[in-house]
Amino acid sequence: MWIDTHAHLDAPEFDADRDAMIGRARAAGVTQVVLPAVGHGNFVAVRELAHRHRLSYALGVHPLVADSEPDDVIERLRDALIACRDDPRLVAVGEIGLDLFTPGLDRARQEALFVTQLKLARQMGLPVLLHTRRAVDPVLKQLRRAGVVGGIAHAFNGSAQQARVFIELGFKLGFGGAMTFERAHQIRRLAADLPLDSLVLETDAPDIPPHWLYKTAEQRAAGESSRNEPAELPRIAAELARLRRLRLEDLASCTAANAHAVLPRLAALEAA
Repeated sequence: MWIDTHAHLDAPEFDADRDAMIGRARAAGVTQVVLPAVGHGNFVAVRELAHRHRLSYALGVHPLVADSEPDDVIERLRDALIACRDDPRLVAVGEIGLDLFTPGLDRARQEALFVTQLKLARQMGLPVLLHTRRAVDPVLKQLRRAGVVGGIAHAFNGSAQQARVFIELGFKLGFGGAMTFERAHQIRRLAADLPLDSLVLETDAPDIPPHWLYKTAEQRAAGESSRNEPAELPRIAAELARLRRLRLEDLASCTAANAHAVLPRLAALEAA
């Protein structure tokens, strides 16, 4: 049993074949996928998609859209979380966090939205799905203050020391397609060396394709696609199993248990 803890299956890249894509994931042994929202415009979409395909979802405002969200977006998020508080398929608040990589973003607005969303997560008793691109230390600074119940640092690419702090705060670390590139030395070293009970698997579909799907900028400009999807998760996991010298079935059991531990509603959903 494989669990994809982070995939944007409501993305327009899947409009032409969404049902078939989810069917391929199930055929590959991916039994559960967590669908994070990125802004108020897709709160309904991720919830409906999760219910239609027996998946799970999270609600939150992504830092990349912070500047374009309406001024009352936190009120809209609060209302949505309250309306869905008894929905067993709502497993987290996310995708939230900070992005200090993309130029031109309003950092103060990002931070204000992030802090407020952490407070909402604490009030709701929900874990969080974190975006931390070039922002691991500022994210950790806010987490130390927030008192949230844990969550997942999605697409983790920090240091071993930063990883230990996340783990001490009750977080798991998400690894996916980036780990399959031989030149991704830091990510591969972390995947091999961190405690096994701290790791979860993800695709971030349709993004972060593994090396066998990767296309160069020239290929993409020529119209070639590098779309990632959850059906790739077992092959991504095989690379982690090789790095850690584990049997694939043992890795599946461990990473599923880790996902259940950090997302308690997901565990209850899977047990139902």
